[in-house]
Amino acid sequence: MYRWHPAMPGRHNIKYLLSLLALIFLCVSDAPAHEGHTTEGQRHFIWTVASGRNTVYFLGSIHILKQDSYPLPREVEQIFECCKQIVFETDLDGMNDPESQKRIMKQGLYPAGRTLPENISEETYALVKKRADAAGLPVSQFERFRPWFAAMTLTGMELQRLGYDPGLGIDRYFFQKAKKEGRKMIFLETNDMQLNLMTSLNKRHQDAFLRGVLKELDVIEALASDMLDSWKTGDDAKLDSILQISHAEEPDIYDRFFIQRNKRWMSKIQRLMKQDDDVLIIVGAGHLVGRDSLIELLKKKGYEVQQR
Repeated sequence: MYRWHPAMPGRHNIKYLLSLLALIFLCVSDAPAHEGHTTEGQRHFIWTVASGRNTVYFLGSIHILKQDSYPLPREVEQIFECCKQIVFETDLDGMNDPESQKRIMKQGLYPAGRTLPENISEETYALVKKRADAAGLPVSQFERFRPWFAAMTLTGMELQRLGYDPGLGIDRYFFQKAKKEGRKMIFLETNDMQLNLMTSLNKRHQDAFLRGVLKELDVIEALASDMLDSWKTGDDAKLDSILQISHAEEPDIYDRFFIQRNKRWMSKIQRLMKQDDDVLIIVGAGHLVGRDSLIELLKKKGYEVQQR
């Protein structure tokens, strides 16, 4: 099997897939419940902050998983049991209601008279056609898709082919559990804010985003596997090394999807740290690694943060 490695050619486009993988839960569905197993002595993608009044737990989520990723480690399950309040990036049910679906389709498709090939480069369109042909689909099926929507659709198709299911994501699993048990749920962003991350990309960024994703779909299996391995072992340095590849070339995409959102979330997180009840915050694992992560922002404010 072809294995992606940071030193291999084509690495400058990896961040587009990482961003897309981090956002692809816009299409989530329900996940089943499972019993946990122990992994004593192993680190997890869990951090704790004792504020003096309560303890805030941070759990990094992988938004798309395979069925064999379950059961989750018992240590991960136990963190959920500690907290009355559970925080998610957004309301995961919100994107499934009919109005939200209409809004996604409206913003994901060009109006009559405008088409995808008119709004992207010839190189990018050739890649769209190549990927459509490989999937056995006429490229005309994507003619009305805006670039970001085409990127999400083609990536989702490939992930599903590989056995990944966004309905089995860590965040979705605990969202369903919190809803069933009547836990208080808090959201860091609205659905519209998340959708706006894609829809407000300018024409150049949309073309670059789609082209980068299409060029790297051939290595998505290895990339997703590497991300999952780092999550399973609590290896934040490994995940950060994947995320950090060539940000210098075009850092604005990473800044938009990760850094600026982390900064916006901090005010809400600090308010939660002043409450009496313990809180579990579940966000994409990419938000918890690197020098601009939520973890580092908390450390800079003087909090002591420990990984479990």
